[in-house]
Amino acid sequence: MSLVRRTPAATEAARPRALPELALVVGLFLAYKLARLLIQGRDEVAFANAGRVRALERFLHLPDEVAVQHPVLGHPALLEAANSFYAYVHFPATAVFLLWMFLRRPASYRWARRSLAGLTAAAMVVHVLLPLAPPRMLTGTGMLDTGRLVGPAVYGDPATDSLTNQYAAMPSLHVGWALAVAVTLIAVTGGRWRWAWLLHPAATLLVVVVTGNHYWLDGIVAAALLAAVMLVCPRPAPRVPAHAGNAVPEPAPPVPVEQPA
Repeated sequence: MSLVRRTPAATEAARPRALPELALVVGLFLAYKLARLLIQGRDEVAFANAGRVRALERFLHLPDEVAVQHPVLGHPALLEAANSFYAYVHFPATAVFLLWMFLRRPASYRWARRSLAGLTAAAMVVHVLLPLAPPRMLTGTGMLDTGRLVGPAVYGDPATDSLTNQYAAMPSLHVGWALAVAVTLIAVTGGRWRWAWLLHPAATLLVVVVTGNHYWLDGIVAAALLAAVMLVCPRPAPRVPAHAGNAVPEPAPPVPVEQPA
């Protein structure tokens, strides 16, 4: 007899309690916001690092962000759509993902949450050690701030914005979180169409570059950090219930009866 399916009781036992999980997610968000404030006042370092990142991208033969943004500048509707995606998809999509995992895939929920938390913590360390001005601030290169150009704008004037630190471009958590969502959903869902989840991080990467909020390397570094975090926090193997009553057994195959000659 083999155990093949968990009962609702076993699923409920695997699901963590809701209020502590909500507190953890809110605490993670607040820590992310506070860590960004630690690098305020390092404008010169952030702009110097921006020059180094651009030079490294040209050395690696990555496309220039200016060449990607400029063909879209003549299409205000596309720019507004990209700005709206950047402003309104990042946090809500991740929150919906965590809620869905909590309700529908409780056995893998902690893995998903740990991956996002580990990625965010690693990103905050890089933000503090490597303040980086985003491309939209490098007006001398031809990049434009599409949020200010057509809206909706996420950030205010860096000189007066006390709620966010805009010199935390690397790594891009927009890309990192989107990739974490896609990788997790591919792992916990079935069917060949599950690979379509990769369209989410792909669209996010294009959006953050077109809007001038990130460099290509910001997304690449986010992907590398996520890979490292997932190596440290591997997906747990399916757990077998401790009691037979928590599972539905497969019927035993019939025993063949030898007929008399």
